[in-house]
Amino acid sequence: MAPLDLANLPPEQVRALRRAVDADFRPPMLAASTKAGDPPPPREGWSFERKLDGVRLIATRERGERPRLWSRNHKPADASYPEVVDALDEAGPDRFVLDGEVVAADGRFGSLQARMHLNDPRRARATGVEIECHLFDLLVLDDLDVTGLPLRTRRPLLEAVVAPRPPLLVISPLLDGDPLALRDEACADGWEGLIAKRLDAPYVGGRGHDWRKLKCVRDQEFVIGGWTDPAGSRQVLGALLVGYHDDEGRLRYAGKVGTGFDDAALRLLRSTLDPLATPTNPFVDAPRERGQNFVRPEVVCQVGFGEWTSDGRLRHPRYQGLRPDKGVPVAREH
Repeated sequence: MAPLDLANLPPEQVRALRRAVDADFRPPMLAASTKAGDPPPPREGWSFERKLDGVRLIATRERGERPRLWSRNHKPADASYPEVVDALDEAGPDRFVLDGEVVAADGRFGSLQARMHLNDPRRARATGVEIECHLFDLLVLDDLDVTGLPLRTRRPLLEAVVAPRPPLLVISPLLDGDPLALRDEACADGWEGLIAKRLDAPYVGGRGHDWRKLKCVRDQEFVIGGWTDPAGSRQVLGALLVGYHDDEGRLRYAGKVGTGFDDAALRLLRSTLDPLATPTNPFVDAPRERGQNFVRPEVVCQVGFGEWTSDGRLRHPRYQGLRPDKGVPVAREH
């Protein structure tokens, strides 16, 4: 693989390089949400990529070792996606930290649910769920921490040092064109949206405005605070009671989610929630739903919805899956 040629870097970028003491997990850089109707960033100074509907991965490798995969909240993910480990072992540099996202080949986040909770590589392969890993950033290369370099330098470097293995391992394509037209096309094609990234920005873990989500549909992670008893033909559970933590750390009720489940999802939810059952209502603004049951607020799920109502409830919410890869969300996305 091509080494980093310091002679071709401007002096200020050479000064931004640091020695990589290790090639271990780094907290990922996260994109800020934009409000519906806000214009996208300008074409000049920004890059645009497809917003993927998958699971964020930080891939690491120390020299002489096999690659490791980590979720965005630093949980091991090797066993869930062993094919990605194999591909990176062949295609990656000797020592690296990479940022990317794994998606189901059919484009459905729900398909990944069959793999996300597995800790046995053989069982993961046996699910039959084909996956793709889209890489989009480089944090460590050999002995250098390159997070201080601007994206306009990191991105070509990523392309130079990782050999893609399509369709399993790919470099996330950059999209060329007018940003507003790109977003309109993305929405017309049924995409989640776009991610806009400022080209002059270094890589900084955590959420900031140098990366921005340009969504076509509204979705958000919510904390599960309980469920309602099943009614009619529904088995196992009726609806989820979900909320979000406000700036003061209180769990605010956002509504009940009663659609988007199949039988497997219902069974998984119940087996996950039963051990967390509690008589204590975790919401500061207590819901009053018939047949409600409460749990300790430790599980996160993703919910698609139409909009927020004037009283702070979700309109037309639909369950999209559990998010064990994500921490408990703070505040709601408008």
